Amino acid sequence: MVSLVLEGVGATYGRRIVLSDITTGTLRGGGLTAVIGPNAAGKSTLFKRIAGLAAGPGLVHLSDTARGPEAICYMPQDTGANAVLTVYESVLLSAKQGSGWKVKDGELAEIDRVLAALRIGDLAFRGLGELSGGQRQLVSIAQALVRKPEILLMDEPTSALDLFRQIEVLGFMKRLATQSGMAVLIALHDLNHALRYCDDTIVISGGSVAASGPTHTVITAEMLKSVYRVEARVEACSLGRPVIIVDDSLVAG
Repeated sequence: MVSLVLEGVGATYGRRIVLSDITTGTLRGGGLTAVIGPNAAGKSTLFKRIAGLAAGPGLVHLSDTARGPEAICYMPQDTGANAVLTVYESVLLSAKQGSGWKVKDGELAEIDRVLAALRIGDLAFRGLGELSGGQRQLVSIAQALVRKPEILLMDEPTSALDLFRQIEVLGFMKRLATQSGMAVLIALHDLNHALRYCDDTIVISGGSVAASGPTHTVITAEMLKSVYRVEARVEACSLGRPVIIVDDSLVAG
């Protein structure tokens, strides 16, 4: 099963240090890892650094079983999709990255399967420019999944989705990771989603790791106060799952 370890990873833009000394334990395939933190904490930059799209010190270790750098797929918030293409064409183009242009029947079947799994098969021959923001986000997920990555970096993949679709997509990704052994890192702002779906959590604050480990040990009242500057508590709801309850006050400073 694939695994990923970050050792002293940093990132710079020009002379500005954006990330510093990001070190993690072994992030194993088969589950979801949430990457959380305030706005501009460095979450997107961390994903770019892991994917080799940003420069900086440190090492990104992949397990020997990984295919190599091509095993990593990065799904950014803004995909900049070509609005001239149809949904099907855009997903096919993603599937053929790094390979020849001869299309095999199995590849077409895989595209059909992914679109059906995300329940967007009815959008297949609509132009990307006709879609809502949420629909385009689902197409971006399809573009990532059809490449069959071993490590998938998803930067806020549910930000444009309604609540039903958020739950549907995160549940689907959790099942997919379990079944395929894929390692999925997801940047999330909704910490209750992290509590519900993610096995492990990495907290980024000010470009450094503020906490990491099993999600239920990382998302605590103390962390919420120190990192997010809110007074809150984590309690079990009637369904037995932990939820964050925030009061009306912010922490001074």
